[in-house]
Amino acid sequence: MYEVRFHGRGGQGAVTAASMLAAALLEEGKYAVSIPSFGFERRGAPVVSFLRCSDREIRQLTNIYTPDCLICVDPTLAKSVDIFSGLKPGGTLVQATHKPLAEVVLADTVGVVGLCDAIGIALEVFKRPITNTLMLGAFAKTTGIVSLAALQRSLEDSDFRDAGLKQNMVAVERGYNETTVYSIERRVAA
Repeated sequence: MYEVRFHGRGGQGAVTAASMLAAALLEEGKYAVSIPSFGFERRGAPVVSFLRCSDREIRQLTNIYTPDCLICVDPTLAKSVDIFSGLKPGGTLVQATHKPLAEVVLADTVGVVGLCDAIGIALEVFKRPITNTLMLGAFAKTTGIVSLAALQRSLEDSDFRDAGLKQNMVAVERGYNETTVYSIERRVAA
C-alpha cells in the first residue's frame, strides 16, 4: 500500500486533488481511496487530505499517520504545521515552491524531493494561486506512481466547465514538465 498525505490551505483544492488522483489511479487499474478530512477550517486555514493506493482492495479508511509521500500545495505551510510528522524514512516530498533545494526545509526522513513553482505557474494559468492540479502533475513526475495521461483523463471526467478544463489540462502538464526531482543522500556518522 502506498499512502499520500496532502497539506494545503482551505480553498486551494487539496481535497479535490486527492479525489482526482484517486480517479487517475483507478483509470490505471489500481485500487485507490481518497479520504477527505473536514472540520471547521475556513478559507486559508491549514487542511489535510489523504490517499491510499494499492494493487489490492483497500479496506482501511482512516487518516494516514505514516505516509510514504507528502504533497504540500502551499509553500508557507511548513512554517505553521509539522508537515513531516510521521513521514516514513526515505519518503517523498512534493513541494510547491519557487526556492532552490538548498533553501527548502527538509526532515531527515525525506529521500526524494520534487519541487515545482506551482504558485508562479498558477498565477500565469489561472490568475489565482490555485495549485492543486499543478501539484498532481508534480506528483506524477516525482513518483512515477501515476501517468500524466491518466491524470489528464481524470480531469476530462471531472466536473470542470470547458474553460476550466482547458486551464487545468495546461496546469497538470506544466506541473509535470516544470518539476525538478532530487534524490537526497543522507550520510550517517559512524
